[in-house]
Amino acid sequence: MRKINTSVIGQKIYRMALKAGVNLTPACKSALRSARENESGAAAKFALDTLIKNSEIAIKENMPVCQDTGMAVVLLEIGQDVFLEGEPLQSAVDSGVKAAYADGYFRKSVCDPITRKNTGDNTPAILHTEIVEGDKIRITFMPKGFGSENMSKLYMLKPAQGVEGIISAITQTVKDAGSRPCPPVYVGVGIGGTFDYCAFLAKKALTRDIGTFNPRGDIADIEREALKRINGLNVGCQGFHGDVTALGVACEYAPTHIAGLPVAVNIQCHCVRCVKEII
Repeated sequence: MRKINTSVIGQKIYRMALKAGVNLTPACKSALRSARENESGAAAKFALDTLIKNSEIAIKENMPVCQDTGMAVVLLEIGQDVFLEGEPLQSAVDSGVKAAYADGYFRKSVCDPITRKNTGDNTPAILHTEIVEGDKIRITFMPKGFGSENMSKLYMLKPAQGVEGIISAITQTVKDAGSRPCPPVYVGVGIGGTFDYCAFLAKKALTRDIGTFNPRGDIADIEREALKRINGLNVGCQGFHGDVTALGVACEYAPTHIAGLPVAVNIQCHCVRCVKEII
């Protein structure tokens, strides 16, 4: 049994949040450059150039890469041989987020859903935990902006709708979103499970590097076909019309009930920020 004080997790999240707020993921930067090379539309190509330049300035000036510094989403894969001690886990996570958003001069965007009163420090973070094998903790920190989050959808499809229904749901979600989520987007998809679990899977899918495919062949086929159809919508970068509306589609799946086919589509804007660490 390995003991880990939750304060260590909070300190790690502090550093991860500071990094995530300023940096796009390497895979996102590569995907944007590739999109720029493959784009035939002049306006869309100019927009892609601007996004790439913006990401470079953010690093150089150590400034947020997007004004929407997001709601903090934290995924913890906790080894079953780990014993956590110290303050409650949520409190430790929130302390790291609070300090990072203050020191990084990141916008505080979290508020009460009814009164709309801002919490003032971008907490609480959205915390997901999974128990896995081993004696380590894998931490994923992802700031999630809401221009894209608001465009996400959850479908309770009929089983008979099958693969075609899944691909159509993914494509239709991006089509309905249009330019509002700041394309080119990254699309996370959860397939199966329950109403709530497929939404978590869609969020988790967004933590995968752009350009990777699900190891299961038929799921990877869904990713490829959905991406092909989305890029045929002619929405283009920032809605200027063009060849690249999405940088990628990532699907995660889980077994589901014989009577259902839940599908969640979580949209991420072009500003993919995700940092992973292991304790």
